[in-house]
Amino acid sequence: MSGAALRMEDVAFSYGDMAMSFDLAVEPSSIVAVMGPSGSGKSTLLNLVAGFETPASGRIMIDGADVARRAPAERPVSMIFQENNLFAHLDVEKNVGLGRSPALRLDAPDRAEIASALARTGLAGKEHRLPAELSGGERQRVALSRVLVRDRPILLLDEPFASLGPALRREMLELVRDLHGERGMTILMVTHHPDDAAALADHVAFIEQGRVSALAPSSVMFSRDAPAAFSAYIGA
Repeated sequence: MSGAALRMEDVAFSYGDMAMSFDLAVEPSSIVAVMGPSGSGKSTLLNLVAGFETPASGRIMIDGADVARRAPAERPVSMIFQENNLFAHLDVEKNVGLGRSPALRLDAPDRAEIASALARTGLAGKEHRLPAELSGGERQRVALSRVLVRDRPILLLDEPFASLGPALRREMLELVRDLHGERGMTILMVTHHPDDAAALADHVAFIEQGRVSALAPSSVMFSRDAPAAFSAYIGA
């Protein structure tokens, strides 16, 4: 798998009284940290790409194809949320298996892929545990394993590690970086942590009041050359 190019062109969406309009260009296999104040539209941007929200107008281009009116399942996108979206009554193997077959009709190649993904994320031997029997970090590893078996070129991360402690959060970011090195997927990650963005992302998109007000390399955004509004936001 390799990453896909993503473009949002005049993507309009309204949430309550807030009118949003997103323009964004992301190169294939890049990692973009999506940052901005609470309520600025970061999660909405990801939901529009994933198909959980439908724009009033505009185009969402993935590798040249407009997916703005496609259902989420028809888009070449995987997404991990803060709550990891696991089913409490299904064990680890089945939760990951949903990435291969929503009906859990799994053949031998499917099960081999699942076992490989669990081994890669450090979950070998925990296939038959329920989510309640796992730590927060382990549950996010299950979600990452499902991403691996889905094998989509774009990965969206909506603050999936925000509830983890600093050491475990760094560990999960390192795992994402390693998986990106192996798979080359395009990643958009919403985060409020400048250190996380600086450690993982090659670019930062700054969202203000429903718009992408800045997009630049991380080396620029975390320097004296950063836009004043972004510097103020991170307390620099």
